[in-house]
Amino acid sequence: MAITLTESAARHVSRFIEKRGKGLGLRLGVRTTGCSGMAYKLEYADQPAPEDHQFQSHGVTVFVDPKSLAYIDGTELDFVREGLNEGFKFNNPNVKSECGCGESFNV
Repeated sequence: MAITLTESAARHVSRFIEKRGKGLGLRLGVRTTGCSGMAYKLEYADQPAPEDHQFQSHGVTVFVDPKSLAYIDGTELDFVREGLNEGFKFNNPNVKSECGCGESFNV
């Protein structure tokens, strides 16, 4: 069981936490929504929840709740720049299908 970040994603998260002035790491999870059933939720974590799983990747702590981990175990989070756009990209080996807009997925 593991969640990892690429070096690019870890640098981006670390810089943002530093600018923010607080934070222990990144909280990654899923929520039920969208045309395919689930969507990722991503936020900065100021404190862990007692039930969180914690993963270290390139110096960044990633917090994941137990319910979400079943859907995102093995995921690598990347931060990419494509033309004028930039953002996080989820490389989730559990995904069976994604909606056309790319906002939701199914496992």
